[in-house]
Amino acid sequence: MSKILSSLSFTRGPDMKNRFMLAPLTNSQSHEDGLMSEEEFHWLTMRAKGGFGLTMTCASHVQAIGKGFPGQMGVFSDQQLEGLSRLSKEIKSHNSVAILQVHHAGMRSPKELIGEDPVCPSDNKEFSARELSLEEVHQLRDDFIGAAIRSEKAGFDGVELHGAHGYILCQFLSHEVNLRKDEYGGSLENRSRILIEIIDGIRASCRDDFMLGVRLSSERFGILLGESKELAEKLMTSGKIDFLDMSLWDAFKEPQEEEHKGKSLIKHFVELKRDDTRLGVAGNIRTPQDATRAVEEGVDWVMIGRGAILHHNFPLLYQEDPEFSPSVIPVTAEYLAKEGLSQKFIDYMGNWGFVEKS
Repeated sequence: MSKILSSLSFTRGPDMKNRFMLAPLTNSQSHEDGLMSEEEFHWLTMRAKGGFGLTMTCASHVQAIGKGFPGQMGVFSDQQLEGLSRLSKEIKSHNSVAILQVHHAGMRSPKELIGEDPVCPSDNKEFSARELSLEEVHQLRDDFIGAAIRSEKAGFDGVELHGAHGYILCQFLSHEVNLRKDEYGGSLENRSRILIEIIDGIRASCRDDFMLGVRLSSERFGILLGESKELAEKLMTSGKIDFLDMSLWDAFKEPQEEEHKGKSLIKHFVELKRDDTRLGVAGNIRTPQDATRAVEEGVDWVMIGRGAILHHNFPLLYQEDPEFSPSVIPVTAEYLAKEGLSQKFIDYMGNWGFVEKS
């Protein structure tokens, strides 16, 4: 049996029945107040039924001002608990680990969505974003912790902190974006302080077996590969997180920075000390062969995005035939509808070349 089909245990929380995680995919299907919609529920639970060992929600914002896209599911209000509870229960009923990704878009929150200028670690002219006061930084930290507490109350097995893709935690980590002069800016230790404080707060506030993961970018968005590797190893050897999700954009390509060329991005991270933390990657893992290769390279699990959109049962298809050929984009809107995408999600995927022109 392929290693990717074997179970995977964590320091905390339930085992995954296989090494396939559903990627946290933007889909714009929920309500504008952050309440989960039937379309979002159907999309996610169809993937749990389709055999994913872990089903992760889309990025769910921890403050109303942190909304990053239309129709984003939220986790900033107790009003959202009913829908979230229903979702976690259904995901777990299919023997899939239920993880909620907590998120704040920061300077990338569109003003037309949030009704005011977005916030950022520092003033940012490009995004017309204002700098957070120290009090607001502390509130942001507490709201991430509060979102994890709310996720636990809703029955999720754990949460993933979205620290990648240029969103607010990534903005703090960026030496280009974060120009603060206080204890949250300057050195890498200071720039990662809010992330570490959120992790410590969740560990202190949630039950002992509550799972905690972190998503990081390896490069781009003002992130240096050397710093990303340093932080990744620090997190993995801290004993405080259960899995690290490295978003590599293309797991098998060489880094952008000349000094780090000579080996692929995935190799840079599998060589790090990880102790009992489980390491996984996302990034252009589109086919069964890509997934097999990633696990053979030394990661513990793989994140499937595009493949999960095209095949709600990607893991089951892999189990039947590890060499199966996924559908090739563009596909018809009817095809995507059968795979559980609502019209809103289909319209969104049209921006990414997924949908045949009529």
